[in-house]
Order: sequence, then structure tokens, then C-alpha cells
Amino acid sequence: MLIEYGVWVSRLGLCVVFGLSAWGKLADRSATRQAVGDFGVPLRWVPAVAWALSLVEATIAVGVLLPWVCGVAALATLLLLAVFTAVIVRLLRRGEHPSCSCFGAASAAPIGPMILVRNGLFAVLAVLVGIGALTYPRVPMGLPADNAIGCAVVAAVVAVLVWLAGQVRVLRRRVDEQALSTLGAEGLPVGAVAPEFELLGPQGTKTTLEDLLNGTRSVLLVFVHPGCELCAALARELPRWRVRAADALAIVAVGNGDAAEQAAWGVEHGLGDIPSLVQQGNEAALRYRVRGTPSAVLIDPEGRVAAPVARGGIAIRELITTVRKAPRELARDRVPAGAAR
Repeated sequence: MLIEYGVWVSRLGLCVVFGLSAWGKLADRSATRQAVGDFGVPLRWVPAVAWALSLVEATIAVGVLLPWVCGVAALATLLLLAVFTAVIVRLLRRGEHPSCSCFGAASAAPIGPMILVRNGLFAVLAVLVGIGALTYPRVPMGLPADNAIGCAVVAAVVAVLVWLAGQVRVLRRRVDEQALSTLGAEGLPVGAVAPEFELLGPQGTKTTLEDLLNGTRSVLLVFVHPGCELCAALARELPRWRVRAADALAIVAVGNGDAAEQAAWGVEHGLGDIPSLVQQGNEAALRYRVRGTPSAVLIDPEGRVAAPVARGGIAIRELITTVRKAPRELARDRVPAGAAR
């Protein structure tokens, strides 16, 4: 009987995954069409493919619950995941990182290696569902009705909670975007006390400004985005540029989203021992008034903003080369034209 419950729970799990995916795509059709186009579908086919993809996923979500078509739905799941994975691998090999939008607006992060891991886990679940459909074709009819319905209710509650969590992420992202648009002048004044922040690593470790400052070196916060090609090019140059500052400078790449994916992005683009961490939402970017990527903020050993925001690879490189200058000289060199002295 325990195995039968496992078969039913695996079907409910696959139903939740593809039900949320279909709902997310239907609820945010513009993001779905954008993602379909970014994944290489010809423009004239984008609307039809976007609708078809949503309908196929909705059909799979329903099909895995029906004993007489569950095996076919599991096979369709594997085929769909195989197509997705092949397209993602092709894009990653070409250095392209479009937004996934697999679950609509709630999954707007660029694709990366973790997407392949996720697809692999979904494929394993689909295989288990297929095996269960062949071995126990009558499930859930062979289970006590109250238990089978109870499992379904729990799955529905989980789906609602996951959807609500996704909506919270969407709302937070939109609030951050609106806040960034109303910040006023970019960057904090030179000499201002650097705001505290908390960055997360792939293992859940937290890094603060106090952790990076030790009284003898400056800190360079480099704001990046996995989908930004200029950020990828900058990442490959940062280790070489940092040599010019030797031990006088600690560099941290600051992204947002999933910490494990951000760390994998740093490894992929050759950051070496430069940490690649994430902020929660756009917390650090908002506090330092950073509007775009790649950008960098220099903080001196006393914990004060040492220079205006450097935007772009060339400006960031120049900022790194000035780290050994005296704080007063650095501030004089970097004051914007026309500012009061």
C-alpha cells in the first residue's frame, strides 16, 4: 500500500509542476512570448508556440492524474523536457542567457546550469510516474478515497503556496525597479558612510560589509547580471585587473536571484577566487543608488564611499588602478566635472 501512495504522490507532484508552469505562462503571455522568441523560435511562430506550449503543459498536468493516460502523459513530459534541455544547452554553448520564464513572471532569471539540474530532477520524476503507471495502473482507485483526496488537497495547498511565493517575488522585483527609477542622482556622495548590506553565498552563508573591511584594504562592489554580456566580459578581466591593486583591494561580484546560479555564473566566466554573491532583491543596489550593470562602487578602508559609481568595464578598470592612491587624491580625481570642490 505504501508504494501505491508513492505512485499517487509522484503523479500529484508532476501535476503541480506542470500546472504551475502552464498557469504562469497563461497569466503572463507577454513574458512567455518574449521567452519563446529569445529561445530561437521564428517571430511569426512565436504566438502559436507560446499558446501551444501552455496548452501542452496544462494537458500533461491533467493527464498524469488519470490512470488510463498517465503513462502517455509521463512520456510526453520526458519528450518536452528533452526538447527544453537541448535548446538550453545550445543557448548556453553560444553564451546566451535569456530569461527562462518557465513559470511566467515568477521565473524571470536568466538560464544557467541550474536549469539543467532542475530539468533532470523533473525527468526523474516523470520516469517514476511512468513506471508507476505501468506497475500500478489502477492508482489512485485502489486507495482509500479519503486518503487519496487528502493527498490531492495537500498538493493543491502546496501549489497555491508556491504560486503565492512567486507572486511575492514578482511584486518585490517590481517595487525594486520602481525604487531604482526614483532614486535621483546615481551613486552616493564621495565620503558618505557606506550603507551596510548582506550578501548570500551558495551554501546560505552571509557576507556583510564588516566582513569585507579589515581596516587596510578597500572593497569594490561590482554589480552584475547573468544575462548581461558586458558583465560576462568584465568577469573574465576582473582577476587580471585586480593584480594591479594586490592585497589592497577586495572585489565582490554582486548579482541577484539564486545564489547557486550566481556562483556557477562566476565559475563559468572565470572570476576565480573573486566571490560571486547575491543580494536580496536589489537591496545593495538600492542603498548605493546603482542603476545598471556592470557598475562598481568603491568603499575605502574606513567604510566610506571613495568614488562615484563606475559604469562599464573601462570605468571599473580605471577605478581599480586608483585604489593605491591616497583617499584625498582619489576623491579629487573622481569628482564629476562641475561639482563643488
